[in-house]
Amino acid sequence: MKTLETARDTGERALADLAGAWRANAQRRLRGSLGLRQSPPPPCMDPEVAYLPVDGMARLVHGDLPSMLIGGVSSLLLQMLHPLAMAGVAQHSRYRDDALGRLEQTATFIGTTTYGSAADAAAIIERVRAAHASVRGVSDDGRAYAAADPHLLEWVHVAELSMFLDASRAYGPRELSIEDEDRYVSEMALVGRDLGVLDPPLTRRDLDERLQRFQPELEITNDAREARDFVVRGVPRSLRDRAGYGTILAAAIGVLPEVARRQLELPTVPFVNTLVVRPAAATLCVALRWAVPPVRPV
Repeated sequence: MKTLETARDTGERALADLAGAWRANAQRRLRGSLGLRQSPPPPCMDPEVAYLPVDGMARLVHGDLPSMLIGGVSSLLLQMLHPLAMAGVAQHSRYRDDALGRLEQTATFIGTTTYGSAADAAAIIERVRAAHASVRGVSDDGRAYAAADPHLLEWVHVAELSMFLDASRAYGPRELSIEDEDRYVSEMALVGRDLGVLDPPLTRRDLDERLQRFQPELEITNDAREARDFVVRGVPRSLRDRAGYGTILAAAIGVLPEVARRQLELPTVPFVNTLVVRPAAATLCVALRWAVPPVRPV
């Protein structure tokens, strides 16, 4: 009997080790496909030192990789619709030449401000503000723009938070209440304010109203069409990565507000999102969460 128990324990340990090795390999491959060359540093768990609350909603929302990927693509597409913000990207960004590098920079910024110390967050925010200071010019329609303009910073902030929350609502691992979403928006106001947003929204209702307020300023320009086509094509190389990206892209388009889909001239087929895209994206989310489990509540 003891021999059988020993053999069973040995087998269970071997299976656990094998599963761990598979998961570690999946994590490395996934991070490599996203252009993330370094593992994230351990999170700051000291409430007195951390930039955002260690038990806050930002860590829960941002801690789910699948919904953040979907929300991130949605946010990119939505942000393209502001002509001045898009002019700054078109004239100053290297997104066409180094898309994965840009993605890594964005992931590092979100990771540091979400899970890092106040000192680390302040340092990376200062680098972003310094980069914004030199991004200025004139759009194709003759209007001057500046990346440090609080109005444009508010647009980016509002677009990101809206799409992250909508993607989490559609594909996240846990249901968010209105109170949860309010907490998230309130926590992220600190990031927006430190980046230069003068009066960031503090509730989900306020966030939705701000997004609606920007609507008269939004339109698709030639630069936006070019950026949209670049995002739709994607940069994955292998067939498996392209299939995964296609599912994420389709889910991201489905998360966009209907008016934004029309303005971006993205096709929408009735019932396809419900009957095809959502089940496929939900299956992909399960697989991604096996490789990178979501952050658990503190």
